[in-house]
Amino acid sequence: MFKKYFITGLLVWIPIVITLWVLNLLVNILEAFVPNFLSSKSLLGFNIPGFRLFLVFFVILITGILAANLIGRTILNYWESLLGRIPLVRSIYNSVKQVSDTILSPENQSFKQAVLIEYPRKSCWTIAFLTGVPGDLVLSSTSGSYVSVYVPTTPNPTSGFFLILKEEDIIVLNITVDNALKYIVSMGVVSPYESNL
Repeated sequence: MFKKYFITGLLVWIPIVITLWVLNLLVNILEAFVPNFLSSKSLLGFNIPGFRLFLVFFVILITGILAANLIGRTILNYWESLLGRIPLVRSIYNSVKQVSDTILSPENQSFKQAVLIEYPRKSCWTIAFLTGVPGDLVLSSTSGSYVSVYVPTTPNPTSGFFLILKEEDIIVLNITVDNALKYIVSMGVVSPYESNL
């Protein structure tokens, strides 16, 4: 009986503790970008918890407002052209920008559909996400219809493998991308349910 209650308690507390730990980590990372002279202690003479985080969100919001109008876009384009002249910086910046635009842009859904593929060998199945159609360079080198898929790893779906497969080799699943991600992150413990779409 003790063991049952203890495990039940763990099941309640583990998600809470991990969630708080991840949030704390994110807050610390974001606050690290704000220099000490902009802390509430330096500006106001007393400490306000979360003041630096508020500043980070405020700067992000103002940047978004500026980037959404013509003058802001002009400044942003000039900034990007400056970065584009520095070889190493250009490569890193363009790669990160392309990924963030794909993932965060409301117009784009980076993962279009959850699919089932045979990977990493025959008779071994895994869930992947349809990301689109390969570019012309790939298509001109192959015959047939191909698709691009992303195979996430467990329990961290942000690392994974990019594959180009024949369209006939994928099975489209009737579950949402969110449910498929939950299934992957939980290492198969949380069963996905069918999408009503």
